[in-house]
Amino acid sequence: MAAIKTLDPAEPHARRSRTSGIDRALQIFDHLQGEERAATAYEIAQAVGAPLSTIYAIIDDLVEKDLLTRDGNGLIWLGPRLYHYGLTYARNLDLLQVATHEMHELARASRETVQVCGRDQDNIVVIAMEEGADHFQVTSRIGTRSPLNWTASGRLLVGHLPEDELRTIFQRSARRSPTGRAELDPDVLARSAREALDQGLSIQAGESDFSVACIAAPIRDRSGACQATISIVVPESKVGQSDPDLIELVKSSARRIEARLGWTSGRRP
Repeated sequence: MAAIKTLDPAEPHARRSRTSGIDRALQIFDHLQGEERAATAYEIAQAVGAPLSTIYAIIDDLVEKDLLTRDGNGLIWLGPRLYHYGLTYARNLDLLQVATHEMHELARASRETVQVCGRDQDNIVVIAMEEGADHFQVTSRIGTRSPLNWTASGRLLVGHLPEDELRTIFQRSARRSPTGRAELDPDVLARSAREALDQGLSIQAGESDFSVACIAAPIRDRSGACQATISIVVPESKVGQSDPDLIELVKSSARRIEARLGWTSGRRP
């Protein structure tokens, strides 16, 4: 990273070197976040496929700037400066604020675990979560990433994209799930994603976790694009229950979020 500060942008390779340095730093952050544990520089270098000397230099610079921390055993973890950036981002993100408020209300009304999810390239990521009063245990937590084809939210988050792009995304990203029940066919996934968004509802049961179901509704902007989802995570046996009606509760929550953000009026059907 130190080399980044001394590059002359006019030099032929400056742009490539700068991009490479930034990309390496992002790879380190992504690896630590994905593993959710501290790691040695050697482990990071192996995981991201970079020379150990390069990773050492970048880590030293990031530690100096409080973007990473290093403990007495040499383990590397995310630094406090990232936390402050995250807080500022969250405070100024209207969607997250509104969706989080509605998430609390939905958890109270349903007594079930509720999640707000967004898209991170070829994955969905849990960006907010509240456990319900019934304390049904789920494996995902805030920051958890899952392939798009494993989840109800994954289908919704890409359902507004052109059909060719949908197929390309699923060809690239579809992965076999732990239960072996997640759909892998790109054509089927593309079609189900479009249909789910059109219906304003996606239900996944047993595809990523045994006996676990997810009932998700899209949060769509004025153009109809799905910007996030709100979902209820329940035992598979509860999907069709009528008291309370979980499907109607989650769809109503999504509509209220859209209305509060001013996204309902003028949105295409």
